[in-house]
Amino acid sequence: EGKRSAETLFFDYSRTYGLDIRVARIFNTYGRRMQPDDGRVVSNFIVQALRGEDLTVYGSGLQTRSFCYADDLIEGFMRLMNAPSAPTHPVNLGNPGEFTIMELATLVVGYTNSRSKIVHRP
Repeated sequence: EGKRSAETLFFDYSRTYGLDIRVARIFNTYGRRMQPDDGRVVSNFIVQALRGEDLTVYGSGLQTRSFCYADDLIEGFMRLMNAPSAPTHPVNLGNPGEFTIMELATLVVGYTNSRSKIVHRP
């Protein structure tokens, strides 16, 4: 809730002092030059699959996430910053579609032609 509180403060400040602000909400990003051990689910799954290790899914795997390619995120930032007027609300920069973690794991195994298994952990 800290992020939402900060957004509220920014918009209050904007209304009070007439400041032009832009607030972006960034979704899970992925793309070229990702660090292999950055702790993100996309890079974790890719590294595990390429190493032939089991892909670790925590919980049921039915949790959903929306992913955004880094180049698309940059395009979204450019459009937001170059818009003639500032939106009066936060702008979501991401993909409207969601995947379950299991769907992502299955896609990664398929695209990498890995023999990795998908295992669940609590």
